[in-house]
Amino acid sequence: MRSSLAPGIRLITSFSRDSWYRGFTLFLTFLFYTSYHLSRKPISIVKSELHRNCSTVIRPPNLNGTNNETWCDWAPFDQDNYQTLFGAVDNSFLVAYAIGMFISGIFGERVPLRYYLTTGMLLSGVFTCLFGLGFYWNIHSIWYYAFVQAMNGLVQTTGWPAVVACVGNWFGKGKRGFIMGVWNSHTSVGNILGSLIAGLFVSSAWGMSFIVPGVIIASTGVLCFFFLVERPEDVGCSPPQHHVKQGEKNITQLTALCRTAMLVALYQQEDDEKEPLLQNSSSNEEIFSSPDQYNSISSEPDLEQTQAISFCGALRIPGVVEFSLCLLFAKLVSYTFLYWLPLYISNVAHFDPKAAGDMSTLFDVGGIVGGIVAGLVSDQIGGRAFTCCVMLIVAAPMVSIAGLCLCPVGMLLVCGALVNGPYALITTAVSADLGTHESLKGNSRALSTVTAIIDGTGSIGAALGPLLAGLISPTGWNNVFFMLITADILACLVCFYVYIHFGHPFK
Repeated sequence: MRSSLAPGIRLITSFSRDSWYRGFTLFLTFLFYTSYHLSRKPISIVKSELHRNCSTVIRPPNLNGTNNETWCDWAPFDQDNYQTLFGAVDNSFLVAYAIGMFISGIFGERVPLRYYLTTGMLLSGVFTCLFGLGFYWNIHSIWYYAFVQAMNGLVQTTGWPAVVACVGNWFGKGKRGFIMGVWNSHTSVGNILGSLIAGLFVSSAWGMSFIVPGVIIASTGVLCFFFLVERPEDVGCSPPQHHVKQGEKNITQLTALCRTAMLVALYQQEDDEKEPLLQNSSSNEEIFSSPDQYNSISSEPDLEQTQAISFCGALRIPGVVEFSLCLLFAKLVSYTFLYWLPLYISNVAHFDPKAAGDMSTLFDVGGIVGGIVAGLVSDQIGGRAFTCCVMLIVAAPMVSIAGLCLCPVGMLLVCGALVNGPYALITTAVSADLGTHESLKGNSRALSTVTAIIDGTGSIGAALGPLLAGLISPTGWNNVFFMLITADILACLVCFYVYIHFGHPFK
């Protein structure tokens, strides 16, 4: 008697070859960008170790020198201007990242994504390790740490445009918000893992808090080189149907038919002495044999559509400038939490560096939920801007309560969801939608450039947030939270403008 097929095998064979490749690509790109964020997070955890309250630390008996309130700190962050120096280190990364992002998208459309991502991850691993080696090489120059962070910020711009372009190549618009909402949790997962890894070493040898993440991101770069598939066509899979709707396809075929009829008429007016190329019935059969040939005739200008879009051309796509500005303010809020939350918890709630880092991960846990909910809701109601607007409206009072209540656990989760939800939606589904906008007429080589413009503009806000936090925090942490609320309201106003002036799917 023949046995039935094993349940596991039935499950495997129920998915098509295309589905397996899509799932594999989604998993790989998730892993890649998780490693990018994993390598960015350690600096926020290590800050509270580089400058501590030495009166609460047991002084080693063999330590030489006079009584010094900063004996346990790491120079040059042992002085009263340590917050300004931390802001300078943060902005070395973020300003370089913002500038490089505008250039990175242009390269991303013209260089194979696999090589581009591999190079970026390997170099990012090198510079992340170099920051940690400052501990073992006993380096106390602010210029060394600022330079390493700036170079790391520059090479990390290879990541976002490339992974979004790759995912956009594999997935259509139907469930894009939900799929990319789940997929975008790599940002928060990377932050959480980066916090936990850095927390393991921060109190003993903080250099390892950077070296271990550096090795991880370099290793994922090797995986990228051996396994990433950029486009479905590269492995014989069918591309996603997100450029041409059925009605548009019928119009295209009708246009092609009319164009062919005009060609026939023109040829029939040729001199009788010339060979009537289209007079033969077999030739006519060839011309009208299949609708696919209508498409081939109508796609003569497709050569132009396969060329990568210019920077100015991408700016002219409706919604690119507006969503870029919205992301600028949203990312300002998100990255201020990313870089300063552990230090705030340590200073205000008097947690040790590891406990503060662990508690700050709750903000990222909330971000995972927020990104998924934002994507799912925007798919269901068909409105990206409306979803962002509502979440930002609710986020403003939540950020205020979090600051006044010293970031309780529940409030960190809620703030993470409301702040990172719009940020995640704009950088993923909205960027992919704009990169395949109908005004592009099927040109798929705009994803990377559009994504880079939106995220590059957002990165300006990401640079401003930590910088302003470093300048404002000496006057009181409440002022930092007022700054975050103002940025949140401005992001909401831009989203409201998009909601009023733009149609589906951005309304």
